[in-house]
Amino acid sequence: MHRIISLSLIAAALLLADVVASAQFRDRNGYQELYDSETVMSFKKHLGSLSSSYLEGRKAGSDGEKNAAIYVTETLKSYGVDVLSPAEGDVFGLKTASGDTLTSRNVIGYVQGYDKDLRNQYILIGARLDNLGSMTVTVDGVPVEKIYYGANGNASGLAMMLELARMVQTHSMMFRRSVLFVAFGASLETYAGAWYFLNRSFGDAENIETMINLDMLGTGNNGFYAYTASNVDLNLIIRKLSGELHPIQPQIVGAEPYPSDHRAFYAKEIPAVMFTTGKYPEHNTEKDTQSIIDYDSMERELEYIYNFVLEVAGTSQNLAFREDNVPKRGPAYDDVVSYYDCDQRPMFLNSADIAPFMDKWVYQNLKYPEDAVRDGVQGRVMVDFVIEKDGKVTDVRVIRGVDPELDAEAVRVISASPKWKPGKMGGEKVRTSVTVPVEFRLRKKGSKGNFGFKKHSIY
Repeated sequence: MHRIISLSLIAAALLLADVVASAQFRDRNGYQELYDSETVMSFKKHLGSLSSSYLEGRKAGSDGEKNAAIYVTETLKSYGVDVLSPAEGDVFGLKTASGDTLTSRNVIGYVQGYDKDLRNQYILIGARLDNLGSMTVTVDGVPVEKIYYGANGNASGLAMMLELARMVQTHSMMFRRSVLFVAFGASLETYAGAWYFLNRSFGDAENIETMINLDMLGTGNNGFYAYTASNVDLNLIIRKLSGELHPIQPQIVGAEPYPSDHRAFYAKEIPAVMFTTGKYPEHNTEKDTQSIIDYDSMERELEYIYNFVLEVAGTSQNLAFREDNVPKRGPAYDDVVSYYDCDQRPMFLNSADIAPFMDKWVYQNLKYPEDAVRDGVQGRVMVDFVIEKDGKVTDVRVIRGVDPELDAEAVRVISASPKWKPGKMGGEKVRTSVTVPVEFRLRKKGSKGNFGFKKHSIY
């Protein structure tokens, strides 16, 4: 009885938060909502709930994240989607760098495909559940709480996922393959929810045909992008639909806009695409509220992504996992474990996060080639390397280059890396593969420092 009452109170609080939040979108005469489509009204409802102050920014392991999971669960059920996870999500524990354990969760929805031969294959639509949460700062000696509401990051992706779930369920007889809907918890903690889903929770991961990642889709004025890691099959489908659907079409980008849950699927060699409108000035600030959301653009994005899902779910071919012009490893690479699959991930400067390696080693020692500066050459070099059992970095290679000089410099710096603490599986040291983006950016003339290397972290 206590549990039922608790969930009811949460639902009521989120509803109230939504009512309050929606008021800010009426025009000064109070009639703006009369002109909203049903889809836009649904988006506003979801954003109002998922970015409300009640959730306090949805930090991984917090009550806010748990209550967001409850909201996603109840919404999926209201749309007639089968929910495979408990009411509060599929719970997992995550050990943090401080040694503490936080409790996070995934929410899993399911719509069965109609084709008896293909319904046991899955299209997975995922979105990040968590955000930065809140923190207390001191202003003129007075403690002030700052909430990182995360309206665009990533309540917008969650809202898009929920509306896609509604549409897929409504038109389920059009989908040959089954569709999974997953809200991933602890995504900002190195995609922990995605890793847990693939390696501990979902026992049929080998039958996931494609992963579609929805991350920050609320600022359409910045553009609409699709990142596939140059997967040929996915690019062909995107280009095909772009010639058929108007007025919105995603731009295929070769460089990863930012790390997200799709990385865990790449590690399992599952084709994945990330749809996003890219970073924005309010990203990771307390100003990331509903006021910055472009709902009309979201509605057009929804139309495109829905048709993309329909196309992928209905194709007769199995989509291949492949990247253009990426050399394959030889037999000596067979015993290498992916960074994401390690029970204990490799550590640099006593951190299992990649960020210290990039910030304190790579970007501290990287030298921008003079010829590249003169010619204005810049871009992101994707580099793969192996951390041996003794912690040495070996087998450094470029898997997607920009320019021979930039590629060589990225390889040089990573090859010179100090020793790591090696990764482990089952308590035993293992050889571990790591892939990182090394960014080369030039400052414009007249800016501080003129031309030169500008540090970029991948996190």
